[in-house]
Amino acid sequence: MNILQRLGAGLKKTREKLGNNLAQLFGKERSPQFYEELEDLLIISDVGPEQASLLIRDLKEWEKTSGNGTKGDPLLFLEERIASFFPLNPPVWVEQPDWKPVVILMVGVNGVGKTTTTGKLAHRFQQEGKSVILGAADTFRAAAVQQLRLWGEKLEIPVVHQKEGADPAAVAFDTVKAALARKMDVAIIDTAGRLQTKHNLMAELGKIHGLVKREMEDRPFETLIVLDSTLGQNTVSQMEHFRKAIPVSGMILTKLDGTSKGGIVVSLARKFHLPVRFVGVGEGKDDLVEFDPVLYARALLRPEETSRL
Repeated sequence: MNILQRLGAGLKKTREKLGNNLAQLFGKERSPQFYEELEDLLIISDVGPEQASLLIRDLKEWEKTSGNGTKGDPLLFLEERIASFFPLNPPVWVEQPDWKPVVILMVGVNGVGKTTTTGKLAHRFQQEGKSVILGAADTFRAAAVQQLRLWGEKLEIPVVHQKEGADPAAVAFDTVKAALARKMDVAIIDTAGRLQTKHNLMAELGKIHGLVKREMEDRPFETLIVLDSTLGQNTVSQMEHFRKAIPVSGMILTKLDGTSKGGIVVSLARKFHLPVRFVGVGEGKDDLVEFDPVLYARALLRPEETSRL
């Protein structure tokens, strides 16, 4: 499958609800309730009230000046408008391909699939021919350390870890030091899941981030927040609290294949002006897909019979 097909497959539940309803709405004669019905469809898919209202306003303005067009034109306009919501600033590993190591700090709440995503991300870099080292800084859960070590064994890459209950900042420090000493291309540090309302744990995350920044000698590195797509608008609260604690540079949305509310990606990007780096569209190690705003918007809005995914 190409990226569009994989995004389309991952968004299947959303497209079945949103895309097919949009096709019916745009395919029939306009009623006085057209814009209200369109806004309701966008909100139901978790695009968010603010973003849905903006899209409706922009569509009305576009239709005033677009002249006579086909019924497909408004959908194409919405695709392009949604795609424009996403910042295009490239990640460190693209912007500075010669920097070694690229350090990626993985953060998020409990249960979002952060450790699994860390393993999948390591696999992606490995497939690109890059050397990778992992850091198991979730020292509160022995299962998390074991899970990451299993990923290391499967991918045949080193994993820095300490005993259960060790200082997670020390693990992060050791991981960066090991990556520098071994001249690794990428170091990915998996941190413990933490509720955004636990202020002591959020302060600890700030300590880990500060230590990594110091060891990197102020060179840019990535801090990626992993968010569960199935939680919908609850992810907004998570983002708000994590951004108060540390500078987040990008997002990874997991379980996109398990929700009919894939529009949450639009809501998050528009509200926080942060790039989406990857989306999870399945359980396999290859099911972490690089995010493309244009292809995402098309996969989100186009129904099964017209997109041919």
